[in-house]
Amino acid sequence: MARWFGFTPKSTLAASNPSAEDSVRQAAKHTPPSAAGLSLYLDTQGVVTRIAGPLAARLAITETQRPLEAYLCRGSVLAADMPSYQGQVLELDFNGCASTVLTLRGWLQAHAEGWLLQLLDVSDLLEHARRNDLRHHLLAQAGSFAQHLSYQSPERLQSATVEVLSELRQALGIPGVAIALRDEAGDWRVYAQQNAPWRDQQALGKALDDLDQAYPQQLSAVTLTTRPGLQVLFPNGLGFVTPYQHQGVTTAWLLCADFDARRQAPALQIADWTGLFTPLGGAVSGRLQAVQQAHQQVRQSALQGLLGAGWWEFNSLNQTLQLAPELAVMLGTGLATGLELQAWLERLHPSDRDEFRVRLNGLVAGGQSFIQCLRVQVEGQAADYRWYRVQAVAKGAGSKLRIYGFLLDISDIKAQETKAAEAHERLSNLIASAPAVIYVQRYSEAALRLEFCSDSLQPLLGWDLAELQAGLLADIVHPDDHESYFNRGRQLLRDGAVSCRYRLRDRQGDYHWLLDEAKLLRDELGQPREAVGLWLDVTDAMLAAERIRESEERYRVLVEDSPAMICRYLPDLTLNFANRPLAEYLERNPEQLIGANLAEWLSSEQQQAFAQRLLGLTPENPISTAEICLQLPGREHAWWVWADRGIFDQQGQLIEVQAVGRDNTEVRKAQQQLFQGAKMATLGEMATGMAHELNQPLNVMRMAVANTLKRVAGGDVPADYLQEKLQRIEAQVLRAAKIVDHMRVFGRRSEVEHGLFDPLQAIDGAMSLLRDGLLGKGVELYFEPVELATKVKGHGDQLEQVLINLMVNARDALLSRMEREPDSGFAPRIGLAATLLPEGVLIEVQDNAGGIEPRLLERIFEPFFTTKPVGKGTGLGLSVSFGIIEQMGGQLRAFNREEGACFSILLPADFSSEV
Repeated sequence: MARWFGFTPKSTLAASNPSAEDSVRQAAKHTPPSAAGLSLYLDTQGVVTRIAGPLAARLAITETQRPLEAYLCRGSVLAADMPSYQGQVLELDFNGCASTVLTLRGWLQAHAEGWLLQLLDVSDLLEHARRNDLRHHLLAQAGSFAQHLSYQSPERLQSATVEVLSELRQALGIPGVAIALRDEAGDWRVYAQQNAPWRDQQALGKALDDLDQAYPQQLSAVTLTTRPGLQVLFPNGLGFVTPYQHQGVTTAWLLCADFDARRQAPALQIADWTGLFTPLGGAVSGRLQAVQQAHQQVRQSALQGLLGAGWWEFNSLNQTLQLAPELAVMLGTGLATGLELQAWLERLHPSDRDEFRVRLNGLVAGGQSFIQCLRVQVEGQAADYRWYRVQAVAKGAGSKLRIYGFLLDISDIKAQETKAAEAHERLSNLIASAPAVIYVQRYSEAALRLEFCSDSLQPLLGWDLAELQAGLLADIVHPDDHESYFNRGRQLLRDGAVSCRYRLRDRQGDYHWLLDEAKLLRDELGQPREAVGLWLDVTDAMLAAERIRESEERYRVLVEDSPAMICRYLPDLTLNFANRPLAEYLERNPEQLIGANLAEWLSSEQQQAFAQRLLGLTPENPISTAEICLQLPGREHAWWVWADRGIFDQQGQLIEVQAVGRDNTEVRKAQQQLFQGAKMATLGEMATGMAHELNQPLNVMRMAVANTLKRVAGGDVPADYLQEKLQRIEAQVLRAAKIVDHMRVFGRRSEVEHGLFDPLQAIDGAMSLLRDGLLGKGVELYFEPVELATKVKGHGDQLEQVLINLMVNARDALLSRMEREPDSGFAPRIGLAATLLPEGVLIEVQDNAGGIEPRLLERIFEPFFTTKPVGKGTGLGLSVSFGIIEQMGGQLRAFNREEGACFSILLPADFSSEV
C-alpha cells in the first residue's frame, strides 16, 4: 500500500529502517512465542492452523484453516516458497477489526512439521518515522513552493497561491486554509483561500492585530473559549494561525479554519509552522510589494506623460542636475547620469537664465523653495523653446543638502503670450483659475473607484476627495446626464479610452460642464488596473455651443418654413437634405427624400442638362441658375426656377451642391399661352396669304376640270389627255393638303420640354408659309441652301414662329417703303442666312427697307412696343420672340446694316448630333 504524501510503497519484505530491524532481531531471540504480539502456526501449504498472542483479538478474521493471504491486506502477500523468507525481517499489513489495518513486523521460523510466524506491533515506531518524514518533506516543499511563487506574474500569483494552499490543505488535512495580507489602507484582507469560510478580499477587522501582540506565546490551537475576539475569524469556534514577520513586522498570516494543530498535525511544532509559512509568506508579500512598486512607477510615468512633466534633482557638490527619464526624453538630453549645471543653463532662454541661476544659488545658500516659469531648448532644435513651470525645494544642509523639484510643461498656455513680462502674470492667473482636475481611479471588483484627485478639485467644485469617495460623485451628476456618466465607465473598460461631457454640481448648487477624458492602464495580460484622466471645465464652451445650436435651430426653422424649395445633393443628384416645401411638392416626407435621387423626377434631357450645368461649376464660378422641368406622376409638368451653388474641397473637387428652387409653373403656363396666342395672331395675320396659297391650286384644279369637261362634251377625250389632267389635279390637291397640314402643325401647342431639331427645317417651314404671299405682294424671299450638319435644342415650331414674326415685320416695313416711294424703282427683298459658328448656329433675317431708327433699337423687344400704326400691331411679336429664343438658351439681337435692319438668332448647337 502507498505511503501518505508521496513516500515510496511499503515492501512486504525487509523494513527500510535498520534500527527497527535490529530491534526486531533482538526481540526474536528473547521473546517466546506465547509472549509475541501475534503468533500464526502454518502448515507446509501456508494454511493457518492456530492463532495465538494478545493481538489475535484485533484481527478481522479469527477463524483458522484459511490461507495466510486471507488475513493480509491487498499487497501484503508472501510467496509460496516459505523457506526463502527465513532469517529475514518481514513487515505485513493485516486486516483489523472495524476496517483498521495492523502493521506488524516479525520473522518466520520452522516449527514441528510446519512454520511459525511471530509478529510484533510496530505502529508506534512507524508513526514516529512518518511524522519525521512528513515534517522534513513539508519544510522542503515550502521552499519549493516559495521559489515557484516568486516567479509568478502578478496576474497568476493569486491563482498559484491558491494551488499551493490546496496542496498544503491536502497534506495536513486542514478543512479550510487562507493567507491574509494588509491592503493599502493597512487593514487585513483575505488574499487567497482554499475551501475556507472567508471569501477573497474579505476584510478581517482588527482581530489579527490583537493576536499579533500575543505572538508567539499563544500560537497554539485557538478556540473561542481562550480568545472570544477571534469569533470574526473562525465562526465555528476552532482555528489555527501562523504569522510571517519581516524585519520584526507581521506582514502576512496563515489561517487554518476548523483545525487543531496539536491534535490534527502533532508532527509539527510551533517552530515547524513558522519554518513552513516563512518562505510562503515572504514569497507572496514580497512579490506583491514588487508589483505595487511597478504599478506605482507606471502610474507616475503615465501622469508625467499626460502632463508633460517630471522631477529633477540638483547635486550641489558636483554641480549636476539629474532629470526624470521621461523629462530627459522630452528635452532630448539623453543623459542618464546627470547634466552639468553650465550645460543646463545654456539650454535655458537668455531671458530666464540669470533668474534660475540666482534662485538656485539661493537654495544652496540656505533658501527653502522657489517657483519659476522658464523656457528650455529642445535638443536639435535651436529655435524651439518649450515653457516649463519649475518648482524647487531644499532639504538638509551641508553634505546632506538635497535640492529637488518638479517641471511642468506649460507650452500650450505660454504659446498665447507675446511678452515675457506679461507671460509670468498671465500664467499665474491661468494656474490659479485652471479648471482642470487630474484624477486616478483604481479598478477593483469589476468597477472603477476614485482613488486620487489633484488640489484643483477644491477651487473648481468645492468638494474634497473624501466626500467624492463616499459616493457623493454620482449624486452631484445632473439628472439629465446620468446616462452619459454611467456609460462613461462601461465605455472606458470596453475601449480603453473615453471622452465625454456631463455636468457636476458644486457646493454652492451651481452646475459645471466638465470634459472628462480618461485612459485605462492595463497589466501585462491586458487586464484593467487603473484609469488616469482629467476633468476640464468647459462650461463657457458648452454655453456657446448651446447658443450656436439655438441659432442653427432658428436657421432650420427658417429653412423649413421658407416658401422656397431648399435642398442639398451630391454630384450624382442624391439628396442628403430637403426642406418641407420641397418634400410636400414631391409628395414625400422629408425623411423619405434623404438618399433619393433627383433623377426620379427628371427626363433624360433634364438629367443631361443637370450634368452639364454641374460640370460648369468651379470654385471661381460656383453659382448656376436655370429653369428645370420635372415630371410628376399623375400631374402636369412642373417648371422651377433653380439656383445651384457648388461646395468644393481643398483640391477643387465638387463635393456637394446647395440648391434653392421656386415654382415657376404658372408663369411658364402664362408664357406658353402668350406664345400660343402670338402664334395664333401670326396665323391670323397670315390668313390672307394662306387664302392666296390655297386659291392657286384650286384655280389650277378648276381650269383642268373645265377643259376636261369640254373635251368630254365634244366626245374627244384621249386617254393620255385625261391622265395628264388628273395627275395635275392630284398634284394641286397634295400641295393644298401640305399647306393645310403645315398650318395645323404650326398652330399646335408646343411640347413641354425642349428637344433636338434641325434648324433648317424651321427655316424651310417658315418660308413655305410666307413665300407665295410675299411674291404676290412683290417681295422677293431669298435663302441660299446650306448644310449645317447639327441640331439645336428647343421647339422647332417656336423657332419657325420667331422667323415668321421677323419676316412679317420685314414685309410690313418693305410695303411701307413701297407706299412712300411708288415710282422709285425700289425692289423689296428679304434674305435669310444660316451659318455654323463655334458658338452655335447663327440665323439672320435681313431686309432692304432702310433700317430702324437708332433711338428705337434698344426698345423694340419691350412688350407692347410697336412702330406700326394703331390697329396694325400688338407690340408682342418681338417680345415673345425674344422670350422664346432666351428659353432655348440663345440670343436675339437687332441692328442696322447698309440696306436695312438685320435680326440675328444665335442658338447653342449640339455638336454630338448629326442631321
